[in-house]
Amino acid sequence: MPEIHFKIQWPDGKQESCYSPSLVVKDYFDPGEAYTVTEFLNRSRESLQIASDRVQAKYGFPCSRALGQLRQIEAAAQPYLTQPESKVTVLDFV
Repeated sequence: MPEIHFKIQWPDGKQESCYSPSLVVKDYFDPGEAYTVTEFLNRSRESLQIASDRVQAKYGFPCSRALGQLRQIEAAAQPYLTQPESKVTVLDFV
């Protein structure tokens, strides 16, 4: 299963590399596109859950790394949720 990393930038300018065990994230994010924090969270939840489900279908267990990445994204997003227009930018896939 091909894994991928996607580089993001939080509203405060902090950059982070995120992990997915599946290329499905390419269906949810476009490099250079900015998403509201809420939309970014929704897309992250859906894409990383699908990625984990694909691992489970292939190997018999969910991907703890994808689910851990989702928890990390959810925690990092919390400070920005009070600012509805804050944007997360997907910089690139690596």
